[in-house]
Amino acid sequence: MPFSTPLPRTAREVRLASVPAGLPAPENFAVVEAPLAAPGAGQVIVRNRYFLVFPGLRTLIGGEVEGVPLPALSSGDALFGPAVGEVVAAGDGSPLRPGDTVTHLQGWRDHAVVDAAHCTPVGDTLPDPVAHLAQGASAYGALTRLARVRTGDTVLVTGAAGAVGTLAGPIARLLGAGRVIGTTRSPEKAGRLTAELGYDTVLLAGSRVSFAAQLAEAAPEGIDVLLDTVGGEQLAAAVGAARQGARFALVGALDGQLSARRAGGSAPVEIDSFRIVVKGLSLRGYSGTDHPDVEEEWNGRFGAWLRSGEIIFPHTRIPGIDRAPQALQELIEGRHFGAVVVEV
Repeated sequence: MPFSTPLPRTAREVRLASVPAGLPAPENFAVVEAPLAAPGAGQVIVRNRYFLVFPGLRTLIGGEVEGVPLPALSSGDALFGPAVGEVVAAGDGSPLRPGDTVTHLQGWRDHAVVDAAHCTPVGDTLPDPVAHLAQGASAYGALTRLARVRTGDTVLVTGAAGAVGTLAGPIARLLGAGRVIGTTRSPEKAGRLTAELGYDTVLLAGSRVSFAAQLAEAAPEGIDVLLDTVGGEQLAAAVGAARQGARFALVGALDGQLSARRAGGSAPVEIDSFRIVVKGLSLRGYSGTDHPDVEEEWNGRFGAWLRSGEIIFPHTRIPGIDRAPQALQELIEGRHFGAVVVEV
């Protein structure tokens, strides 16, 4: 088990110090030193370069994980999530070697011992390794497998300034959409979505004008496709604005998931089921595990689009693991544009 450089004996990691009564705040977390074991057979030590801050942590911390393919987090547990890093040591039998760049799910720490089988080597498909933390695969899979965007479609993307939405609009356009409408709560973000990402118009959720009225004005002939990350009144209004045979793909439910009154695992909403019937709508939830072929296809197209300049990866880099708990709070509060990535 050769090591190219002396290995650290400890790793810094973010732990859940206490379970919050409502939304998590920085005081609910602690950055601690933890022992770092040598890699066993088939394992590697990865020095993380970047890890993703994602809203799903709210659900894991809240403990409402029924149907979620990840475990709940209890007090004292280390957080986890998508990360990109460099292999610095490899145990016997590992197919990976020091110097390899990989993705894995042991983020929220500076070094991690990971089973090599749970690492994915990063080649040169994407021009920048951090782009492997983009959440575009969900948007791409939902728009190609469920909603199946057609040439000329009017597409509505809710939560358009988030990690999924900032890629969903441009993807819909590249797939042939004729008009792309987004939603956000921030006038500043609305301006960026139209100026930088090609959204035709952006509706302001939570404004004095009802969302349904804004949508009716923006799409007087209705919408063909919904890519929904929010739920709530925006989903209800989209049902009312749907054209005959419209296709709805739901990839998130932030309206309930990030509510201080809930625990992160529910998002009830009242929608008009009669309209669903008479308009012949399809309404399906997207899960990447149901479409294992999407990831490779997405990476190939994403890499080509990035290199051609047809798409960009909007994200905010937060320097330092000590700022990670604050970054999670800022994500929940909607302060950032695009994905939020901690640079270790």
